[in-house]
Amino acid sequence: MVREAVKSLIAKGLVSSGPKVGTKVLPADEWNWFDRDVIVWQSRAGLTREFLRDLQELRRVVEPAAVRLAAERATPQDIVGIEAAFAGMKRAVEEGGDYVTHDLRFHRGLLRASHNRMVAQMSKALAALLRTSFEISTSRKDGPKLSLPLHRAVIDAVIARDATAAEQAILVLIDGARDDIETVLSSRRRLPKLDLPAPLLRIA
Repeated sequence: MVREAVKSLIAKGLVSSGPKVGTKVLPADEWNWFDRDVIVWQSRAGLTREFLRDLQELRRVVEPAAVRLAAERATPQDIVGIEAAFAGMKRAVEEGGDYVTHDLRFHRGLLRASHNRMVAQMSKALAALLRTSFEISTSRKDGPKLSLPLHRAVIDAVIARDATAAEQAILVLIDGARDDIETVLSSRRRLPKLDLPAPLLRIA
């Protein structure tokens, strides 16, 4: 069992092992940050500003390019899935419930709608990273309510096949999430634990 555990940690980039040198913990910049377990463990230890900065920069690199492709390639079925995710977000804002899960489906739907196999595969790897961002920004008062029209602008641009507008709309959304995260960090509010279910919105 110990041997299997070590193999798992090696696969996640957390440790290395070899004859005569034994097993040693690797520096954090060698960890597999696309592995959900690694991100969950980091959330338990405490999410750092560096981690959250890396996440926002990654989103700014990947999502705008993916959304441009989605505006050019999305199928009617893709649009139905993204619209359903948006409807779930809207329902959670109006009636209470799980906003984060629908938000995650929304963004993963956009990545899949790029119809680029590498980007679609990345959507799975990005899931835990994106959930980190969404949970933090959702914890800000009225954050989900204020973000709804920004999400709507992204869908409308994709439906209109306007790649430039879609890219700009997702950048506004990403930068808004960054600002929300900075606000939460400055308030010293407790950050999310990703091994727990997503928090539910409640209607006052």
